[in-house]
Amino acid sequence: MRILIINGPNLNLLGTREPEIYGNRTFENYFDELRELFPQIEMEYYQSNIEGALIDKIQESQGKFDGIILNAAAYAHTSVGIADAVRAVDIPVIEVHISNTFSREDYRHKSFIAPVAHGIIIGFGLKSYELAVMYFNNQK
Repeated sequence: MRILIINGPNLNLLGTREPEIYGNRTFENYFDELRELFPQIEMEYYQSNIEGALIDKIQESQGKFDGIILNAAAYAHTSVGIADAVRAVDIPVIEVHISNTFSREDYRHKSFIAPVAHGIIIGFGLKSYELAVMYFNNQK
């Protein structure tokens, strides 16, 4: 099984950005741990602050991955383009968010990706990614 994890804007700052919300670990360190937890799953990781680059990566994943874990970050609340890319590929996409977006500002309560995602995991910190991998692992 091959899974692609895609992180959107500002998630390259994990570990230093608002640690009271996002924790104090970098995603790269967490990703190493995630790979150790699931050695039977091939995982790739991609991060970009650019909306079009995220759309390109989703489109390029067609036929190469069995699942996508997508944290579009702020773009979840603004990007019809990313939602259209998720809808266009024949790959299950799990939307994840580190924080509980419903306990934050009102504009974070709506996701354009949620209606086209296979499922959503919100608010469990970095463990949100592990829960998504667990879902894909149980689909074999």
